[in-house]
Amino acid sequence: MGLERWGWLSLLVNVVLVGLHGMIAVTSGSLAVSAEVVHNLLDLLGAAAVLVGIRLAGRTSRRFPYGLYKVESMVALGLAGLVLLTGYEIGRDALLAAPRTVHAEPWMFAVLVLTTAIPLLFSHFELRAGRAARSPALIADAREYRVHAFTTGLVFVGLASQWTGWPLDRLAAVLIVLAVLKMGWDLLADAMRVLLDASLDADTLLQIRRVIEADPMVTGVNWVTGRNAGRYRFVETGLALRATSRRKVESAVQRIEAAVRDAIPHLERVLVQVEPAGSPQVRYAVPLAAADGPVSAHFGEAPYFAILTLQRDDRSVVERQLAVNPFRDVERGKGLRVAEWLVAQKVDVVLSRETLQGKGPAYVFRDAGIELRLTEAVEPEAAIGLP
Repeated sequence: MGLERWGWLSLLVNVVLVGLHGMIAVTSGSLAVSAEVVHNLLDLLGAAAVLVGIRLAGRTSRRFPYGLYKVESMVALGLAGLVLLTGYEIGRDALLAAPRTVHAEPWMFAVLVLTTAIPLLFSHFELRAGRAARSPALIADAREYRVHAFTTGLVFVGLASQWTGWPLDRLAAVLIVLAVLKMGWDLLADAMRVLLDASLDADTLLQIRRVIEADPMVTGVNWVTGRNAGRYRFVETGLALRATSRRKVESAVQRIEAAVRDAIPHLERVLVQVEPAGSPQVRYAVPLAAADGPVSAHFGEAPYFAILTLQRDDRSVVERQLAVNPFRDVERGKGLRVAEWLVAQKVDVVLSRETLQGKGPAYVFRDAGIELRLTEAVEPEAAIGLP
């Protein structure tokens, strides 16, 4: 069901509630029921505002090229104001209105049970739809219906107390005030977070960073930021790529944007800014015939790989790792799998005594921007060019 249809259904539900509660208020003279009618009327206006917000939120124009994404949050802000106004109206009547004689009849309780069940059921489905679409207006409206069900329950208690000799009509009205004010404050806080461009949560930003770092062309992620704008999300990142040509840079950026969109729902825009790599270190991978060398004559069948990290300026060794070839015993395609594995290790240069040109590993390294060097050296240090 589209978001706009939820807005129309919300209008219909509020019209029904206004009619049923208004009938009880006229007959019973209850202060709590009258306050609930005011609550319903404001909710009706809120539902109309939600509908307007949903219709406008996704539109763009020449004057608003980035869209009207925050309209829904502005609607949620207005709805919060209506909820707080409801609390004021109920509180004023509960504290200052003259005493009333309340009449409670059995049919009223049957109607109140119905008007409690309707908003609870509708809220369940509307909240699920709002969260799925990340619509703050629908979420705010659904939460308000839950308050609505609670306050209608208080009305039920207030009316029932007339039969016990301990009338609780005014107390029920006061409790309705507290519930309405709490919900109004929560809605206000949520709407203001979006309007003030609050950041995406830390877990989402971490997930985005991991998705970007998984791309073989990425050598470093300098920063990642994101913000909410209604049910839409915007992400920006600055990263360094191993790409050596404009075509490869563009291809990598498109691939990264697509990966982030697949991982994070409701992304309206992903902006990737490629920054100079400027890494002070370089990582080499050398196939070894044994744990202590020499360089293996076979690339895919090498039992070990030495992965060395060197400083670019003085060629000093920062780190040396000995990695077991996880694909040595694979029957088919071992060279290709080893190449993909080395790409995941974020190496910059691969040394090989075996000619790989025209073979799968060479294409993998080329697409990842990794330099492939043919060497005749036997010792790994000599292959890298160390003394």
